[in-house]
Amino acid sequence: MCGRFTQAYTWEQLVRLYRLTFPPQNIEARYNVCPTDPIDTIALAEDGGMTFARARWGLVPYWWSKTLKELPATFNARSDGVATKPMYRDAFKKRRCIVPMSGFYEWRQMEDGKQPFFISAADSGVLSVAGLWDTWKDRASGEVIRSATLIVTEANPFMSDIHDRMPVFLPAGRIDAWLSGQGGTDLLVPAAVGSLRAWPVSRRVNSSRQPGDDPTLIEPLKAA
Repeated sequence: MCGRFTQAYTWEQLVRLYRLTFPPQNIEARYNVCPTDPIDTIALAEDGGMTFARARWGLVPYWWSKTLKELPATFNARSDGVATKPMYRDAFKKRRCIVPMSGFYEWRQMEDGKQPFFISAADSGVLSVAGLWDTWKDRASGEVIRSATLIVTEANPFMSDIHDRMPVFLPAGRIDAWLSGQGGTDLLVPAAVGSLRAWPVSRRVNSSRQPGDDPTLIEPLKAA
């Protein structure tokens, strides 16, 4: 699963990759994005263009009748159930998005504990993760919350050395098919071998309390 990632890129990168016509946004690099944090998302606008929005990481379906504290973990949606599970199936049909990221963390079990690794694109570019979004109204406060989840699939041979699952990364040529709904679960496949790189990083990132603006979190771990 993917429970921590980074969003460190420029607005210009998003404009080029997603053909955004949205007014420029102030984007601050974040190196320790955790579940329930606000995340950047890209979705189709009503006019067919691309729109940018921030959303709570952890999908809250529009029909959820309990409190957020009672919501199960929804920051990842497995590709093999996303089209059928009640928590996700309506968003899968109608509300798809892309979650851009510059990389993500995953942990490998070692003799002395779990070792975090940072995984990024081999070319250092922005990764486009298949996601879903929804809006939910808190009945107590009246607040309307936009939320999103990342879709994960089985790991490719490269990632399987670290973890058994990975986010679904969409190549540029498949983004439109995903967002428009023309493509189905056939798009939700592991990334091509050779498209990612990884290195061990400090265990400081094990804590969700680590400052999100600290770029040293993704620096390669120095040999002892």
